[in-house]
Amino acid sequence: MPDTARIVKSGLIQMALPEGGAHGDKDAITEAMIAKHIPLVEEAGRQGVRILCLQEIFNTPYFCPSQDSSWFSTAETVPGPTTERMAAYARRYSMVMIVPLYESEGAGFLYNTAAVIDADGAYLGKYRKTHIPQTAGFWEKYFFRPGNLGYPVFDTAYAKVGVYICYDRHFPEGARALGLGGAEIVYNPSATVRGLSDHLWMIEQPAHAIANGYFMGCVNRVGTEEPWNLGKFYGSSYFVDPTGRIAAQASEDADELLVADLDLGAIDKVRAKWQFYRDRRPDAYASVTAP
Repeated sequence: MPDTARIVKSGLIQMALPEGGAHGDKDAITEAMIAKHIPLVEEAGRQGVRILCLQEIFNTPYFCPSQDSSWFSTAETVPGPTTERMAAYARRYSMVMIVPLYESEGAGFLYNTAAVIDADGAYLGKYRKTHIPQTAGFWEKYFFRPGNLGYPVFDTAYAKVGVYICYDRHFPEGARALGLGGAEIVYNPSATVRGLSDHLWMIEQPAHAIANGYFMGCVNRVGTEEPWNLGKFYGSSYFVDPTGRIAAQASEDADELLVADLDLGAIDKVRAKWQFYRDRRPDAYASVTAP
């Protein structure tokens, strides 16, 4: 029988752009995207979700198919206006929130970031995306500096939480670092389109969960974002347990709140069987970190 004291109800919100796409005033687009999220944030609260994760740069389009410097203006401080706004919902519903944003630390210092807000609305800290792609349609190095905060694990009211963002998921090293840091649930907010890596979407993150003995919550956008027409963001957000089994999965094309009960007591049971932390050999891995 599961230990009910260790069951955490978690949620993921996948979302398409509002009608009109990315055309028009950028402040208006951002406000419309936030407003579109609020009903599902409130629904998560009503359902008793304890930890809620939003998608990558949740309040703007995925603007990286362009190399349009005007999108720099949508970056904000973290903590800042949007995290304060989301903190009000965290307090109202006693709900931890992972809020991915475009962060400005100052002119020219821009990051793809996720803020972590505790259940009392307190800002706990942030993770900055470490691995920044630069490939056709994903010109992220134009917009983001590589993360420089390492792999923090946040001791929230309900669980020890780590964050990995989108392209990070292709790199096992950070996923391991989060496990070594004590993460029980790792969230991966993403923006990925069909035909690029959808066959990897259901492989890599379950593999991280197995190798590190933790849960993952993986959230992807939905829809086609104009004017870039990069391709279809295929949703399919999901939770995976430490054995690699899918606990719940969302649709491919709908705005959706996905909710699952995660039995964190399973972590001890899995790690007692699969002793990957005992049997790992860091003394044998020097070549992995060689330049």
